[in-house]
Amino acid sequence: MQGSHAQPQTDMPHGAPLRGPDAVEHPAHHGGGGRHRLIGHRKGDWHRRVLAYSEVELVHPDGQGAGDAQSLLLVHVRKVVGHVDFRLCASCAEAVITEVLIEKQFHRSGLGTRALSHLRARYPGVVWRTTLDRRGTRDLMRRMRVPRQAENSRCSHANG
Repeated sequence: MQGSHAQPQTDMPHGAPLRGPDAVEHPAHHGGGGRHRLIGHRKGDWHRRVLAYSEVELVHPDGQGAGDAQSLLLVHVRKVVGHVDFRLCASCAEAVITEVLIEKQFHRSGLGTRALSHLRARYPGVVWRTTLDRRGTRDLMRRMRVPRQAENSRCSHANG
């Protein structure tokens, strides 16, 4: 057979090369997906955002009236993973956010932004303020352009 002397010797079909007994496969060559890809591993910023927008429900508990302390619950698979507490005054069209709490696994997911946007859409024409000054919530309020209010200040009609 002419030219067959240039073919590598194999014991595998389709011409796969022989490996000696000392041949070591390099760990950088794992196959499909690259070195750092873990099969079935679904963590990361993008996945948290998708989870926050598709699987977390925003729920208003029943029996809350205007003027009372109200709450918006963030629910993921029948578990409360966060809440936004606020006071709403319908007569002066102002609301004060008094607490934003989100579980650590949902930090940096956009869930806080989604919750405040939901409140703004549910109560149009209401001016939103906050009393919060913690680092995480301070950044959220700055991004959402919610101004800070003094801790003990109330509505203008309640002061008189």
